[in-house]
Amino acid sequence: MSATGIPIEGFTKDGKSIGTFASAAEAARSIGTIATNISGCVNGNRHSAGGYRWRLVEEDASTISDAIQRHSLEDTTWSSAWIKEKGISLLVKNPNAVSNDTVNMEEIMADFREKMTKYTPKYPKIRRDKLKEGHLLVIDPADLHIGKLGADYENYNSDKAVKLAIEGVEGLMRKASGYEIDKIVLVIGNDVLHTDNARRTTTSGTPQDTDRSWYENYTRARDLYVHIIESLMTIADVHIVHCPSNHDYITGTLLAETVYAWFHKSKNVTFDIGLIHRKYYKYGNSLISLSHGDGAKLDQTPLLMAEEAKQDWADTAFRYIYLHHIHHKQTYKFKASQDFPGVSVEFLRSPSGTDRWHKDNGYTGAIRAIEGFIHSKTHGQVARLSHTFTDE
Repeated sequence: MSATGIPIEGFTKDGKSIGTFASAAEAARSIGTIATNISGCVNGNRHSAGGYRWRLVEEDASTISDAIQRHSLEDTTWSSAWIKEKGISLLVKNPNAVSNDTVNMEEIMADFREKMTKYTPKYPKIRRDKLKEGHLLVIDPADLHIGKLGADYENYNSDKAVKLAIEGVEGLMRKASGYEIDKIVLVIGNDVLHTDNARRTTTSGTPQDTDRSWYENYTRARDLYVHIIESLMTIADVHIVHCPSNHDYITGTLLAETVYAWFHKSKNVTFDIGLIHRKYYKYGNSLISLSHGDGAKLDQTPLLMAEEAKQDWADTAFRYIYLHHIHHKQTYKFKASQDFPGVSVEFLRSPSGTDRWHKDNGYTGAIRAIEGFIHSKTHGQVARLSHTFTDE
């Protein structure tokens, strides 16, 4: 907006006029502020300037409307325009504009799923004997970071990530073999991929050291999940929960959709892979929450569980929150009162090695592992399983 020739009017915050000025420059001199700030208010880029609100006087606002009508501009098809006519030179922004470049993640996912599910393998239904005393096995290969290039002494790369994931899951399956398992929850996502694009950065744009291209790491992660799920299906029906995460929010979500498309015809596999950050699963007397751990503050998570899963909270006596993201073990106990336990919160270990940045900043030495849990239908969590890795 030019500083001359456009009458504007100022208002207090309660709507009282402070007068009309011949231009933004005149108004700025009058109240002791900057003319461009007042112009920003008129253009819709600022809420106030100099403690006041500003707008064009009615006759000039009508001039703008007339100019828009003369040029046959529809209400939603333009976002901004310079109007230059006698007595006015103004950049106008349209609050009703609809951008064709807007990316709707839900629509992308729906379209991706529709196309992928046309080319899915068929799995015959596995019929299982009813168990006398069933248990839930939670398997949580957290923070794999497939594609991460480790510091020299770590020797961590995409090959190592896949190898450790398979070894860890198989180790947990062996450790759980003494229990009658009638359901498995497999947690996917949680920075399964180290980067989110071809530029080798995280979702927010932080550069990362990687050993392969984005697509190579994506397909390796896909093949890994297919292998793990097919192995778990031989034991019990599998419920897959996807936790969106900060390194690979987009590619990790696409990967979850790919896994859904691969197994959606199986009667032995179910899914919870929406974009909701915190997911909940009820098994018998246990309520389990799963999320990456980079969202809500730790002390908010028990109350969020009670609010977001009201009925399941009321129907259960044992409640657990399994988090990820920080790569090492932390356990917290929240109590509803002095005598009755309320919620247990745990951050799970990761098998991931240390990259150059973490090594240089001293974030080394954490125990590397893939972890899981056994839940009884009546007694809550009855066992913790850990497959630990030693440096090779």
